[in-house]
Amino acid sequence: MKADIHPKYVDAEIRCACGNVIKTRSTKPVIIVGICNACHPFYTGQQKLVDTAGRVDKFQQRQAKTQALQAALAEKKKKKR
Repeated sequence: MKADIHPKYVDAEIRCACGNVIKTRSTKPVIIVGICNACHPFYTGQQKLVDTAGRVDKFQQRQAKTQALQAALAEKKKKKR
């Protein structure tokens, strides 16, 4: 290995916006993140929907139409038999 080309590996703190602090080692002494395992919806089990311009509602309406169409096609197949 070449001397003096590698960054210093120091004790570091990872700070989340929720206030959680994680101690680790890194090349930077302080790392600030917006979301961590203590507040991420996947790990907490809480689902957060951010509806931008009604996209969630539009998706749910499309999904309901698709399910209704599939049910109607299934009924037609049953009647033909």
